[in-house]
Parts: sequence; C-alpha cells; structure tokens
Amino acid sequence: MKGKGLFMQELAEKTIKELVQMRRQLKKELYTLKMKNAIRGLKETHKLGDLKVKIARVHTVLTHKTQKAHGDNLK
Repeated sequence: MKGKGLFMQELAEKTIKELVQMRRQLKKELYTLKMKNAIRGLKETHKLGDLKVKIARVHTVLTHKTQKAHGDNLK
C-alpha cells in the first residue's frame, strides 16, 4: 500500500463520481477477499484490514467533498 499521504492526495484530486466508483470497486474486492478467507483460501489476511482502511479513507474524502458541494444540509 502506498504511503497515507500519497493516497490521500490522489483521492483529493478525484471527482465525486470517481470516488463513488472507487469505493464500489474496493467494496467488491473486500467481499471477494472475505469469501476467500471464509474457505481458508486467503494466505495474506492483512489485505482485509488494508482494504477496510482504504474504503474508510475514500468515504471520508467523499463525505467532505459532498458537504463542500452541497452544504451541511444533507442528512
């Protein structure tokens, strides 16, 4: 995984649409890894935690961008 700062800079440059697509892709990948882990086919279990952190970072940037674009009245 890239350094935290580099990954966050890349996320900041992306549009809201790209971030939503990226989050969807990461969630699919997480689901696939969870299924592999369930049948004991996953050797690198640390990837589960890494993906969860990536998804959280994408979600954080996405939340900030949508609040910036639409104001705080989104609930």
